[in-house]
Amino acid sequence: MRDSKVKKLPNSLVGAGITPEFEAVCQVQLDRFFAAHPDATMRKRAMKALRILRASEKPLKGKPEGWAAGIIYAVATDGHVPCGVPGSLNAEFEQLMGVTMGTARFRAARVVELLTF
Repeated sequence: MRDSKVKKLPNSLVGAGITPEFEAVCQVQLDRFFAAHPDATMRKRAMKALRILRASEKPLKGKPEGWAAGIIYAVATDGHVPCGVPGSLNAEFEQLMGVTMGTARFRAARVVELLTF
């Protein structure tokens, strides 16, 4: 996926977890979600999660769209019974993010695991 908003980041800002291109695609996906579902607090937490994943020592396998969906799902369900993203039907979320809910849930579990110290 290429978008005019995709920016390359200096390699010094990226850990072993993700490449600059991977992070840029995640950022575009997150921006797309928050344009459709504005929530300043959730956006701030999602961006923090992306920064932490960037610094991860383990490479993230899979498509960035799945990881972006996982970040949103993890942030949206933190402290709640995970039953979807509030304010979004599962089918709408899948269409917006370009992944299945199964992928979003799977990646969310990994996001939570990587964010838990």
